Amino acid sequence: MSVSEMFAALQGALGQDQDIREEIRKVVQALEQTAREILTLLQGVHQGPGFQHISKKCQKAREHFGTVRTQMESLKTKFPADQYYRFHEHWRFVLQRLVFLAAFVVYLESETLVTREAVAEILGIEADRERGFHLDIEDYLSGVLTLASELARLAVNSVTAGDYSRPLRISAFINELDSGFRLLNLKNDSLRKRYDGLKYDVKKIEEVVYDLSIRGLNKEATVSAGGEK
Repeated sequence: MSVSEMFAALQGALGQDQDIREEIRKVVQALEQTAREILTLLQGVHQGPGFQHISKKCQKAREHFGTVRTQMESLKTKFPADQYYRFHEHWRFVLQRLVFLAAFVVYLESETLVTREAVAEILGIEADRERGFHLDIEDYLSGVLTLASELARLAVNSVTAGDYSRPLRISAFINELDSGFRLLNLKNDSLRKRYDGLKYDVKKIEEVVYDLSIRGLNKEATVSAGGEK
């Protein structure tokens, strides 16, 4: 084979690879749009009237996740099944965002932490690497850390809306989450940096709880915490 023939073959391989990346990019753009729509919907819970319609917003969000599952099915067909990590960077960010959104919905519904397996089911992908397109553990953890930041914001806005018991429940949840992360030996630089931000979320929520205490609202909050969430 001549040099020109060798490079012609290489160009063919490069062209094929670029075609795959372009097809992936199109689906990822669609996923990003759906994620924005879900985020816009859920942001309504931070506003006063939004606290009264949390269940409806979560229901609508789950309907959007039906679109996500369809788009994920399309994404799976755009590259060879054994080359997941070769193209992983193309959808890493949007997948982490979708994990956060799924975790936020589950928290708003039940005030519990969604499992990686449950998130994978919501997104229509696998939890186990061996089964194909899957939810990487680090992507799951990154999404959970984003949830912590969102809940810190929700704690502040809950007080503004007159819901004094929610910050107490959020505080308990975030502290438990922080304890869980302390059990992990995080070596991924990006994930480690994001985890370092969790302590600021914990501090922010503690300040909200402390403010409720000095204003004498913690007693009302404690009583309310035993009632409807």
